[in-house]
This record gives sequence, C-alpha cells and structure tokens, in this order.
Amino acid sequence: MTVITNHMPTAELQALDAAHHMHPFTANGELSQKGARIITRADGVHLTDSEGHQILDAMAGLWCVNIGYGREELAEVAARQMRELPYYNTFFQTTHVPAIALAAKIAELAPGDLNNVFFAGSGSEANDTNIRMVRHYWALKGKPSKSVIISRKNAYHGSSVGSGSLGGMSGMHAQGGMPIPDIHHINQPNWWAEGGDMPQEEFGLQRARELEEAILELGEDRVAAFIAEPVQGAGGVIVAPDSYWPEIQRICDKYEILLIADEVICGFGRTGNWFGCETLNIRPDIMTIAKGLSSGYAPIGGSIVSDEVASVIAGDEFNHGYTYSGHPVAAAVALENLRILEEENILGHVRDVAAPYLKQKWEALTDHPLVGEAKIVGMMGSIALTPNKAARAAFASDAGTVGYICRERCFANNLVMRHVGDRMIISPPLVITPEQIDVLIERAVKSLDECYAELKKKDLLHSA
Repeated sequence: MTVITNHMPTAELQALDAAHHMHPFTANGELSQKGARIITRADGVHLTDSEGHQILDAMAGLWCVNIGYGREELAEVAARQMRELPYYNTFFQTTHVPAIALAAKIAELAPGDLNNVFFAGSGSEANDTNIRMVRHYWALKGKPSKSVIISRKNAYHGSSVGSGSLGGMSGMHAQGGMPIPDIHHINQPNWWAEGGDMPQEEFGLQRARELEEAILELGEDRVAAFIAEPVQGAGGVIVAPDSYWPEIQRICDKYEILLIADEVICGFGRTGNWFGCETLNIRPDIMTIAKGLSSGYAPIGGSIVSDEVASVIAGDEFNHGYTYSGHPVAAAVALENLRILEEENILGHVRDVAAPYLKQKWEALTDHPLVGEAKIVGMMGSIALTPNKAARAAFASDAGTVGYICRERCFANNLVMRHVGDRMIISPPLVITPEQIDVLIERAVKSLDECYAELKKKDLLHSA
C-alpha cells in the first residue's frame, strides 16, 4: 500500500515541489526560489507545517473548510462509499443513491422553488454549466437571441475560460483570450474604493442601476441573466450598501432577467444562514454551490435550479455534463458534511456565538492606524489598509504592495490571512471558538503593527 508521509527534510520536499509541481495563481519561478510552505496535518482550525509550526487558518483553506479539519466521520463515509460503489456516472439514464440523496437534501435546504440540482466537480464547472443552461433555457422559450450574461467587475466566478469570463478580474482576462463573447461587466458596489463623496446608500442605488442601464443599452431581447456573489469574496469581501440588492432584485424582476446567485463562498452557513441569498433577501433563479457543500473534504459543486428553469430544460436533451457529476464518494461526503452542519447546529453557533463575537473584535481593528474600513458578514470579513483614513486614500505604491507585506507578516506569525490588493481578508472555519477568535485578532494586530513598522522603514506610508 502506498503511504504518503512527510519523510524528507523540508528543503528536499521544497526542491521536489519546485521541480515538478505547477501551483495555481502563482509565479512558479519566484516560488521555486523562495520555497513553498508545506502543510502536513490539520485539525479543527489549525494547520501544521513540515517544521512543526501550528498555524491558525483564518481562511478555512480556500473559504471551504466550514466544519473544520479532522472530522473522522467524513473519512469513514468516504471509505465506506469507495468499498460499496467507488464510481459510476449519471449519464445514459442511470443514477445512484448518493447523488439522489444529496440532490434531495440540497432541495430541502434551498429556499423558494430551488428544487433541482445539476452536479459538477467545482464552482468553476458549475458556472460553466450556468452559461449553457441560461442560454439553452431562453432558446427553448423561443428567444435564442437572449445570450448575454451581465456580471460585475472584480467578481470571481471561477478560473475556467467560461467561468473566468463571467468573473470580472482584469488580471485573468489578460491571459488566454477572455472574456468569451456575450459576457458584459458593470461596476462593483465597492463604496470604500469607488464611492467618492457619495453617501453609501445613494452609491448602492447608482451601482445597482448600472444593471438597468446595461439591459437597456444591450437590448432586453439580448440579456439572459445577471450573475453576482451575495458578498464578493475573492474580490476582497466587498459588502454592498444596503440599498444595492433590493434594487438589483427589482430590476431583474422588471425585465424578466434570470438572477444567478454565486453561493460558492457564501453558501452552507458562512453568512449565518444556509445561503447568502437568505441573509441578503435575494430571490435567485439559479444558485452556484461548491466549497462548503463538502467543507472541502471532496471536490464537488453544482447548480441549484428553480422549478421553472428546470422544467423548461427538461423539455429537450441538455448536451452537457461532467465525468464526475454527482460522483458517489463526493456526494456521500457532502451528505455527511450537511448532517454535521445541521445536527451540531453549526449555523446556530455562527449566528449566536462566533459571528457576533468576531464582528465586535474585527470592527475594532479600525482603531489601528493602518485600517480605514472593516467589513464583515457572518464569517467573512475584510479590512482596507490605507495611509489616510479620512480621505479613504490608496497607497502611492502599486496596488497590493502593502497587502503583500501584511500577508507575509501574518504568515510569519502563524496566521493565514490573505490579501486582495491592499485589503486583508478572512473566512475562518465556522466552528471557530471565541478563544480562537481572540488568538486570530491578537496575531492580526501583531502583523498589522509589524507591517506598519516596515512601511515606515521603507517610506511607503504615502497616499496616491
């Protein structure tokens, strides 16, 4: 039996990694010189690296380890399912029990008439599904010209060619011929960076009404759908003003535009409800899911589809799917993950204990001289780093320079806190305790202090 263990010194493992492993979203040449940090174990909210350091993972992996690391139940379920039915597809008029049971459970948890699930292996795949599904939906309704999908700048919807096109990240669009045709982007509701002197509520309305302007400009007969994350995650945990989402919903209803809520990050408890659309009172026609569906223990994603859209799609053969759609092991693991979330009342822990405590501690970070804004919804938060709080100023250095310095200090202090440009973001496991939140904040403050000292030393505390 092949057993993979940490049987080499860190330097040898780093050399092997540099020689053969191409990392995602990484300048691999630069990383090979520095050497990757090698994670060997994890338990609860903590990681352990090859040098024995214990690291508090305030990002829950990639926003996904909602129930925390080290849950033996999921390993046991996966092993049992592998022995019983390790794989079969759901093409060609076949199905299997894990896919049936998981689809039914997701339909039970999802709001409204979102009662149908098309499985994928990831959020990227699921959003590729959504592109084809909404276009095919309108074609079956006799409106094939309705093919344009409107999204937002700085949105993240995945990194395949289709899902990366839906996303609005210029760095991704600069590589590989994206975006594909008939994807249109409007501005994001980021008041801190883009609101100027406008009051937040007025700014929220203005940014929402860009959707209506785009529909009228492109032609109502051409627009198929609008896709957005309830809270922009990878874009920097951007929380829209309260006026934004009601206006978006009004516009989608008025023009009969399908609304796709990308719940890959917000879903399965992260905002304190099962789905972010419940927290923000959004009524989507399709929801994209992944990450927290299995707490990252197995790769799985999907689209939760309204009865109306599903019934229209059912009228024809939908020439689409993936080898691993509804993979039995991944589905079984996801079912067990949902059982744990439900039976251990982890959403109640988020709502009543972890989120209120984290919000209090997180928002107090604005007392730090580097922190201009602290935004948080449930268990996802961000702070904007600035040289001048009153002016909401950006740094004179290239965007991300300061954020990277802060991130490096966090990692040195055994805290995983990411940076997006010059925003620092967190998304800890939902099971984090108040005592562990205290440690998170303590390490964050220490890292901010060290970052501030380094900025002074390097003369980087200048406004753009």
